[in-house]
Amino acid sequence: MTNPTISLIERRVSANLFDASHALADAEVEELARLATRAPTAYNLQNWRFIAVRAPEAKALLRSLAYGQAKVQEAAVTFIICGVLPDHAALAARLLPFVKAGFMPAAMASGWQEGARSQYADPQTARDEAVRSATLGAATLIFAAEALGLVSCPMVGFDAEGVAREFGLGPNEVPVMLVAVGRAAPGNWPQKPRRPLAEVLEIS
Repeated sequence: MTNPTISLIERRVSANLFDASHALADAEVEELARLATRAPTAYNLQNWRFIAVRAPEAKALLRSLAYGQAKVQEAAVTFIICGVLPDHAALAARLLPFVKAGFMPAAMASGWQEGARSQYADPQTARDEAVRSATLGAATLIFAAEALGLVSCPMVGFDAEGVAREFGLGPNEVPVMLVAVGRAAPGNWPQKPRRPLAEVLEIS
């Protein structure tokens, strides 16, 4: 019997054609975001934000900032995936339920907080971590959409400064990518060929 998770990975495509008549309810958008936040982050920082662009006027604005890509407007929702610069001070609250449940000693949580403070003191390292977290969240969102019978398309072709300005991103937020999600329209390509493992895998 085929493993459903493996089948999902093997059939996923980056869709360019979406059914513009298809809409997603609030609960469906929330479920996509909830599943996306199951992705891992360093220290359990959860340093991301998901802006679900769904209203017609907001999608039209985002399309103009994404160099006119029609899928931004035709998909049921296009998410702006934001990485947030790591804030070590927020870790205490994010780890507290885990400590209270008995999984993590309080001293370890304090150690993690100090580790994050030290590791992300360098601005470039902090930005790199924000991009990593957002990318992991976006990838999980893509597979969540596939599991729910939807298609998706990640995009990096957009005016990042414009998106930050027009959608109210804070100075600690990095717009990493857009992910369009919706129902497929006819005509999408299948998954494109992958390179042979011999070219990309080294086992040592």
